[in-house]
Amino acid sequence: MTSVPKPLKFLHPHYPELQKLFDAWSPSEDKSLFADILSVLAMTYSDTQPRGTLRYRLLSASLLPPSSTIPEPGSWGHEYVRHLAAELGEEYTIRQEGEEAVAPPPAVDADATAKPEPIKIPGTIDELRALALECAKFFLSHNAEPDVVDLFVELEMVDRIAGLIDVNTFGRVCTYMDRCVTLLPPPDDVAFLRAIHSIYLQFSKFPEALSVAVRLNDAELIRQDFNASGNPIMRRQLALLLSRAQIPLEWLQPPASEDADAETELPEDVVECLSNTHLSRFFRGFGKEVGVAEPKSLEDVYKSHLENTRGGLSANVDSARGNLAGTFVNAFVNAGFGNDKLMVEAEEGNSWVYKNKDHGMMSAAASLGLSLLWDTDIGLSHVDKYTYSAEEHIKAGALLATGLLNSGVRTEADAAIALLSDYTTNPSLPLKTASIVGLGLAYAGSHREDLLALLLPAVADESTSTEIAALSALSLGFVFVGSGNGEITSTILQTLMERDEKSLGDKWGRFLALGLALLFVGLQDASDATLETLKAIEHPISRQAQILVEVCSFAATGNVLRIQKLLHLCGEHLEAVKEREEAKEEKKEEKKDEKKEEVQKPDDTFLSFAVLGISIIAMGEEIGSEMSMRQFNHLMHYGDPIIRKSVPLALGLISTSNPQLPVLDTLSKYSHDNDLQVALNAIFAMGLVGAGTNNARLAQMLRQLAGYYHKEPDCLFTVRIAQGLVHMGKGTIGLNPFFSDRNIMSRPAVAGLLATLTAFTDAKAFVLDRHHWMLYYLVSAMYPRFLITLNEDLENLPVTVRVGQAVDVVGQAGKPRTISGFQTHQTPVRLGTTERAELATEEYIPYAHVLEGFVILQKNPGYEKEDAMQL
Repeated sequence: MTSVPKPLKFLHPHYPELQKLFDAWSPSEDKSLFADILSVLAMTYSDTQPRGTLRYRLLSASLLPPSSTIPEPGSWGHEYVRHLAAELGEEYTIRQEGEEAVAPPPAVDADATAKPEPIKIPGTIDELRALALECAKFFLSHNAEPDVVDLFVELEMVDRIAGLIDVNTFGRVCTYMDRCVTLLPPPDDVAFLRAIHSIYLQFSKFPEALSVAVRLNDAELIRQDFNASGNPIMRRQLALLLSRAQIPLEWLQPPASEDADAETELPEDVVECLSNTHLSRFFRGFGKEVGVAEPKSLEDVYKSHLENTRGGLSANVDSARGNLAGTFVNAFVNAGFGNDKLMVEAEEGNSWVYKNKDHGMMSAAASLGLSLLWDTDIGLSHVDKYTYSAEEHIKAGALLATGLLNSGVRTEADAAIALLSDYTTNPSLPLKTASIVGLGLAYAGSHREDLLALLLPAVADESTSTEIAALSALSLGFVFVGSGNGEITSTILQTLMERDEKSLGDKWGRFLALGLALLFVGLQDASDATLETLKAIEHPISRQAQILVEVCSFAATGNVLRIQKLLHLCGEHLEAVKEREEAKEEKKEEKKDEKKEEVQKPDDTFLSFAVLGISIIAMGEEIGSEMSMRQFNHLMHYGDPIIRKSVPLALGLISTSNPQLPVLDTLSKYSHDNDLQVALNAIFAMGLVGAGTNNARLAQMLRQLAGYYHKEPDCLFTVRIAQGLVHMGKGTIGLNPFFSDRNIMSRPAVAGLLATLTAFTDAKAFVLDRHHWMLYYLVSAMYPRFLITLNEDLENLPVTVRVGQAVDVVGQAGKPRTISGFQTHQTPVRLGTTERAELATEEYIPYAHVLEGFVILQKNPGYEKEDAMQL
């Protein structure tokens, strides 16, 4: 109250008399000034006479003669303006929803129980908004940007904010609005993102605007933003951002109808950035810089001399299961470097492939694709020799390897579709599955129309086995992830309606549902029609599909209502069971002889998707993830077996590649569970949580588990795979689906994680049976965690950067540090999931808004080097 003149403080006790006096005066300019003074005094009476400040402020404005103007609210000081803004919000809510919408202030004394009499406040909605604009101007000039956003949200006029901000305030307004997005109900969140997008464009911040367009998944906006910048180097930076998000190239071409003569060809350097072809070269260079280019052997990962197993029999048995695990460990650990000893560098005839049996050979041959990940030139020649193998499984593995190689990379040769398309109708099952899966992985997120014709017939044809139909649907889900493609949707729905009970009840049925769900990743309400159609299908698979489609549509939105709905599903089963038990007890005495007609137990697979769904919706938003951790704890205590077995997987999904201690400890506890299914999934989840982090504590836990389970082949196999995941890419490749400061969700990455986790909802039937190749679905989520700085010709440019834990500084005053506990490094440098980098000097200006992945730097023309002091 420092801005309030001294005499006014003494008027406080006389406020009620002054009000009576005010009502007695005749309207005049003096009465208007009197109302203004009463408006300030009313701040101290807000509990007995709500919204007095606002009422007198509006009265004061209405009493003025048109010639003179009222002093602006800011002249009474900051506190007054904040008070006014709060009352504006309240008044607006009451006018929209009635008196009950606002909670009355708490009564203080016994005699104060009388409700404050409703006060009629003058002024129209437009006048309220005009006053809000005045308050907003004051806030913006006094560094209170969050207050403006809050006020405008309450008065539903967020779109007006763009007209008020300037170069100095837009950054803080946008970052605050950005943080609000996850807390808003739809459709407000999308409206907010569009408002942010228009502000960024207004100040020509193209990388920021483009990243918002990618989050909106709006092809039209992405194309406009990409073409908005005239600077060729900025175009390259934007292309690098789009290639990380795996945006289809076709989105950047202008629609055919508009202008036939328009220049459709993008410049070659931009196409190269967009198609990610340079990734392999830079990744290997990065490996050399960080000193991990040497291949790692299995023993380097297992460190079995540190395991405390009893030696003897099991020590040197060359088991097929052990070798199979070795296949995956070798593939994940040496991924992308293309120099592992077992496959790429092995001598003729001594390849690791031949140390595996039957279906093991398929995974072994396919591991070649992982080792040569992203390397489309040399990779294909390595894989080629296995495509001529007489052994069907090896040939199938080679086809899958071709798909893995091309994952996330586009080439002009388009080798994957050329080599794999002939096999999609091959009579041999391994070749068929390998080619279908390979195509899905190679073109994840590319929305390629030519794959529709290849894969859709298999989904629609009733004579194909459920396995092939489901895998084709899943591959289409990968390719068209988040597109809401109507043709595929209707075909899969048709299949779900027409296939018989038996084939839908097959273990593969869930992948049909998942393929459908992936089409809707991040589309929110666009999936409503599909959900309605699914409700009409009577088979239990329809419940699985409903849950999957709904959670994928709201992936990473943190939508509270959907999470509550899922928790309700997970919880309701228990009461039903209890009631049934009691009813059974009573009936037992009556009918002991009619026991033979046992009803088959209801299908509860949908519960595992409900549990996974909680983490799909909550991931990517910290408060939501933390809250869901507690819910998982409860589910683990009180849930049915199927729920308990899915909780570890959900934990793995919610903090992928982000090994926080509480999560590790929880999973470590579950990994010794009596129920082996729970233990298995917990071990795999430990691998996901630590994927590509080289976390020493986690590696130690897994070594202990290897000793603990040395007689349980299934668990031991999973431990080995988890060890491979933790050291993925020798600690340089992560699986976290969020990038660009954890703001943008990569849709293909979500698809890859979900497909793998769906296989683990029944590990015995898929991964531990003959379908261990499903682990390769993780490839679409694998991406190097680095920061590589480039000069304007896209060549390495080493600069010093500070890397530390990211700190959330939204809405804080001044310019606080955005990272804490930093270390200074020379680029290229590895970034953890929760880490952030900033340039140590001002010598260069980055083109990108977030230092992550590939960043092009420009020399700062105003930078002067500090001279070293002369001695």
